[in-house]
Amino acid sequence: MSRVSTVIENHVAHVTLTRGDKMNALDTEMVEAIIAAGEALVDNDEVRAVVLSGEGGAFCAGLDLMNFAKFATQDPEDFVMKRTHGNANAFQEVSLVWRKVPVPVIAALHGVCFGGGMQIAAGADIRIAHPETKLAIMEMKWGLIPDMGGMVTLPHLMRADHLRRLTYTADPVLAPQAMEMGLVTELSDDPLKAAQDLAAKIALKSPSATRAAKRLLEFAETSDDEDAILHLESREQADLIGKPHQLEVINANMQKRAPVFK
Repeated sequence: MSRVSTVIENHVAHVTLTRGDKMNALDTEMVEAIIAAGEALVDNDEVRAVVLSGEGGAFCAGLDLMNFAKFATQDPEDFVMKRTHGNANAFQEVSLVWRKVPVPVIAALHGVCFGGGMQIAAGADIRIAHPETKLAIMEMKWGLIPDMGGMVTLPHLMRADHLRRLTYTADPVLAPQAMEMGLVTELSDDPLKAAQDLAAKIALKSPSATRAAKRLLEFAETSDDEDAILHLESREQADLIGKPHQLEVINANMQKRAPVFK
C-alpha cells in the first residue's frame, strides 16, 4: 500500500501522507516513502513550491506504536547510530529532507501533529494549522527524546524555555498557543487550501530568486560567520541581477502582467 502520494500541478508539488486510516502514523515503510518523496523533488527544476499534508483526520500522529515492539528486538546501535543519509539516519532524514528541497515547503496541519509528525512539520519552511490542531513533542511520553531531526530545526523556531517545557512534559498544545511559541506560522480554518493558495502565489515568483532565497536563509540560520553570510548574500544577488528571470520580473511589473518564466 502506498504511504505517500505526489502530484505536481502548475509548478506546485502536492505531497500527501496517505496512511489516513492510521492517522498517518510513521512505520518504517512510511519513513522510507516520505524520504523518497522529498528526494524526488530535490532535482526537479519544474517545481517551485511544495505543499505537505496528511489525508484523513490528522497530519501525522507520530511513530506507529507497533514499531516499538519491532525496535525492541533490534540493536539500537544498528538503526539509530548508523548514518544512512549524510550526517543523519533515516528517522532524522524524514524531517531534514524537506530542508534539502530547494524550494519553499508549506505544511498544512490538522487534527494532531505529534512526535515525529511535529518534527516533519518543523522541517518545512512554513506551517499553516487549523485552530483546533493539537501539536506535541511527544517522545518523553514513551521514555524517549526527540530524535527525528527536531533538535536541528526546533531551536530555530522556538524560544528555549518553550522548547524545553514541551520536550520535558510531552504536553500537547493547541495551534493558537503553538503559534505564540513559534511552532505554527499562521492559522486557517482550511489549512490545506491556505497552503495551496500560498504555494500558488510563490510559484508566480522568480524560480531562481526563490531558490536563492532558500539557500541564503538556510545558511544564515545555521552559520555564525557574519563574513560568510554577507559574502553569500552578495554572491546570490550577483547571480540574479540581469539574468532572464529577473528581467522577466521587471518586464512583467512594467507591463502589469503575470511573469512567464522559461
